[in-house]
Amino acid sequence: MQAIDRNKLFVASCLALLVTSLSFGIRAGLLGTWGTQFNLDKSEMSTITATAFWGFPLAVIIGGMVVDIIGMKKLLVMAFVFHLAGILLTIFAGNFGSPYWALFISTLLIGIANGTVEAACNPLVTALYSDNKTTKLNHFHLWFPGGIVIGSLVVYFLGQKIAGTESISNWKMLVALMLIPTVLYGWLFAKEKFPVTERVASGVSTASMYKALASPLFIFMIICMFGTAITELFTGQWIGVLLSNVTKNSLLILAVSTGIMAIGRAFAGPVVHKLAPQGVLLMSAILATLGLYILGHTDGSMVFVGALVFGMGVCYFWPTMLGFVSENLPKTGAVGLNLMGGAGMFAVSIYTIFMGGVYDNKIAAHLPTGADLKVYNSPEATEQMKAALAEANKTAGPEIINTTMILPVILVAAFAGLFFYMKNKNKAA
Repeated sequence: MQAIDRNKLFVASCLALLVTSLSFGIRAGLLGTWGTQFNLDKSEMSTITATAFWGFPLAVIIGGMVVDIIGMKKLLVMAFVFHLAGILLTIFAGNFGSPYWALFISTLLIGIANGTVEAACNPLVTALYSDNKTTKLNHFHLWFPGGIVIGSLVVYFLGQKIAGTESISNWKMLVALMLIPTVLYGWLFAKEKFPVTERVASGVSTASMYKALASPLFIFMIICMFGTAITELFTGQWIGVLLSNVTKNSLLILAVSTGIMAIGRAFAGPVVHKLAPQGVLLMSAILATLGLYILGHTDGSMVFVGALVFGMGVCYFWPTMLGFVSENLPKTGAVGLNLMGGAGMFAVSIYTIFMGGVYDNKIAAHLPTGADLKVYNSPEATEQMKAALAEANKTAGPEIINTTMILPVILVAAFAGLFFYMKNKNKAA
């Protein structure tokens, strides 16, 4: 019988998450391009972006409920198919039909694929490394910011070289790069034998699992996941657009913040063991608040300082939230992990759609009375219109960041309470 090779399974998991993160990084870099070439306003762009966050919770929650039954391998085959379909449809957006709907559907497919990867790989990592869950989840999730760094840098440097022509086909080669890790992870997973999930291995009953899911501590963590996910993912996906008129290198801001996240997660072990998950979460919320404050109140080189601090803040949010639940509420199993991820992504989707409309309104408020935002944003806009739009966006973008900053402020209070609760609980034990 084939033995389980946890190193190969972990590498394949990281490649699958790399595709997920590349879809964020490359799409974040292309949002402005699509908006101009397909004449999309901020509301339409936010709806397209939010679609990935709809597909993710749909897949991660359903996947979490069936992973114990059908196994992790079948879920990852499904993820491969959805990734492949979504990438190809994105490449051919604009070649037929409505570009808006092509981007909408392709983003939905990629979101479903991303959620399916999380639904299978989070419980896979905890099953492979049951003695070191939070640290290995951080090592696994470092490929999310790592892929965003790669994607944003590819768009920045390669995109500059191809930006001189009018053809919309130029950006398609950037999207096509995602096919390489997609094929690799599909091939690796197809060859390997998988373990069962931790809950199945430990014999925890379904009734015990659902009882654990109803505990006040788990519900509290779900609510906190709303805030941590929005703070990290909404800001990361939109930062290039929000600060495009504050600095000429807005896409590099994303690379800086996510680069710090990747480095931090690579060295998560000592931090987690020193502070415990709840201490890491409190520290993260404080730094995220400070980072957003700097991003929303400065310009020039100070924006990069803000990106650095923000990256340090959101660095441990996602994997440590999952690690805390896995370590302190183990009976919730794969369903608990995936409900956390699904809740976070669902919150991001709702927030993104809402803030897209708010963003348009803020921009319109800084344009001449009665100005048509679509006309100002179209390829036919005059130089005077473009200048007015850029100036309006220079004010509106930081305003959106400052609004979002409210969330990590609330999280500081929530995680301070969690820190002392766990401290007293551990003393009592």
